[in-house]
Amino acid sequence: MALFGSKRNVFTPTPYGSTRRARRIPRWLVLMLTGIVLGAGGLLFLQKSYGPTRLTVEQSEQLHYDLNSANLDKQRLQSQLTQQTRDLTKTRSSLEEQTAKLAQAHENIAKLTHDILLFADVMPADPRGTSPGIRAASFRNSDAELAYQILLMQDKEKSPTFQGEIELVVAGRYPNGKNGTVTLPAFDVDLGYYDHLRGSIPLPDGLTARQVTVRFINRSTKKLSATRVLNVAR
Repeated sequence: MALFGSKRNVFTPTPYGSTRRARRIPRWLVLMLTGIVLGAGGLLFLQKSYGPTRLTVEQSEQLHYDLNSANLDKQRLQSQLTQQTRDLTKTRSSLEEQTAKLAQAHENIAKLTHDILLFADVMPADPRGTSPGIRAASFRNSDAELAYQILLMQDKEKSPTFQGEIELVVAGRYPNGKNGTVTLPAFDVDLGYYDHLRGSIPLPDGLTARQVTVRFINRSTKKLSATRVLNVAR
């Protein structure tokens, strides 16, 4: 019994033992889970609204097919490029070689031209002293044809081209033993300082040439400019 007559309530346990107050979920955990859910939802929304469209199986297979085709085309083009590069290198090398040969040929031609001009300067003049003149000529029988080489020249101061024609008068013998003379068809010649003519003309009726008269005629006036008689080589 208390001194002041008050009583304290004494806690009386339940028949099932002591009771405890129920524990609540922490607020920070609720906020964290809410943030996770909202973040995941926002990510899905962004991917669906603004992200790349997901491909179907058929589209994916087509994409792989196109990619493989592109790789094959790339390899083919690369192979063609490699081959064309090799061909270009080979062509360039051949061109350089041909250019070197051409330069050498030009050098040889220049030397030969110089030698020919030197030779022409010391050639004996036409016996008749004409210009243009027949400086030299040779003939031979070859398979029923008359093979010829004729050197025509004119003086340097008369360098303008002389337009003429060559006429060959052939004296010889036929297969029956008779002698005869024929005039072969004339051919044109445009003569500068000099001209070396060579070729062959058919002889009619099996004629074997013995002697040839070379006649150099002015093409426009038909006047005889030079003539020379030469024997045919046997």
